[in-house]
Amino acid sequence: MLEALQYDFMRNALAAAVLASFICGIMGTIVVSKRLVSMAGGVAHAAYGGVGMALFFGFSPQLGALGFALVSSLFMAWATLKAQSRADTIVSITWAVGMAIGVVFSDLAPGYGGDLMSYLFGSILMVTKRDIILMSVFALILCAFVPTFYGHLLVYSYDEDYARTRGIPVNFLHFAVIVLVSFSVVLMIRIVGLILVIALFSIPPYIAERFCRSLVGMMATSSFLSLVFSLTGLTMAYKLNLTSGAVIIIVAALAYFATEIFLRYRNLQRKKV
Repeated sequence: MLEALQYDFMRNALAAAVLASFICGIMGTIVVSKRLVSMAGGVAHAAYGGVGMALFFGFSPQLGALGFALVSSLFMAWATLKAQSRADTIVSITWAVGMAIGVVFSDLAPGYGGDLMSYLFGSILMVTKRDIILMSVFALILCAFVPTFYGHLLVYSYDEDYARTRGIPVNFLHFAVIVLVSFSVVLMIRIVGLILVIALFSIPPYIAERFCRSLVGMMATSSFLSLVFSLTGLTMAYKLNLTSGAVIIIVAALAYFATEIFLRYRNLQRKKV
C-alpha cells in the first residue's frame, strides 16, 4: 500500500478518507442520535434525481445532486415538522420520486454509462483535488458549527420537547442539520456512492453508541472507526482490484456484526457471573 502513495490518485484518496471519516463521524453521530437515518437515506436517494437531470442537461452531476438534495431535504424538514406522525411516509415518497426522476432522465440522457455508475457506487480513487478542497471547507464549517451549538445539539438530539421548553431554537437546528446532511451526502458521493452512503453515515456511529457515554465521545469514536474502515477498505480494494466504496461498506458491516457478537457474548458471561 505504501508504494501506491507515489501516485497522485492514491494520495488524493487517502486525504479524502481522512476528511470523509471526520465528516461522517460528526454528522453520522447527529443523524443516529436524532434518529434521522431514514431522512438521511431519503436525501441520499432523492439526490439521484439531480444526477439524472444533470446528465440529461449536460452540467455537473455533483452540482445537480447538491441542488436536488437541498430542495428535497428542505421539503422533508418542513413537512416533517408540520406532520411528525407522517414523517416516514413523507420521506419514503420523496425518496421514491427522486429516484424515479433520476432513472427517467438517465434513460433519456445521451451517452449514459460509466459516469453515472461512479455516482451510484462511488470510487474514492476518482477523487480530485477540487473534491478535497470542498470537503476541507465543509469540515471547517462543521468545526465551527458543532462547538458553537454543541449544548443545543446535545439536548435537541435526545429530547426535542425538553429542548423547546428550554428555549432552544429547535426549528433552526432541525433545518440546519438537514442542510448539513445534504452537503455531507453529496460530498460522500465520490467515496461510496449514493447507494451506499447511508451505511457510512450509520454503521460507525451505531458501533460508537454502544461504547460511548457522551455525544462528543461518540463523534470522536465514530470518526476513528470511519477512518479505520475507509483505510482498510481502500487497501483491500487496491490489492484486489475491487470497487472501493463497496469494500469499505463491507468492512464496516463486518465490524458491526463482530461488535454485536462480542457484546452478546459479554452479556452472557456477565449473566453467568
